[in-house]
Amino acid sequence: MTLSKQVETSLDEAVASLRNALSFAARTEETYISKHIADVMFQIENLKNVSNVLSMSKEIMKDLNLEEEN
Repeated sequence: MTLSKQVETSLDEAVASLRNALSFAARTEETYISKHIADVMFQIENLKNVSNVLSMSKEIMKDLNLEEEN
């Protein structure tokens, strides 16, 4: 199942906020702070991508099962 629009929009907003935080952190904070902010952004993007891949794989598996039944 793909992410709902509301969840996807909220995740996009979170990434935008994190990008803003990363911009400030890169100038004023220790480097490990920037690294961890970037890691969280990466994890959110991966979550969105994995959700899409899982949805596609479920559809493929469903199609394969239908073909085997025929």
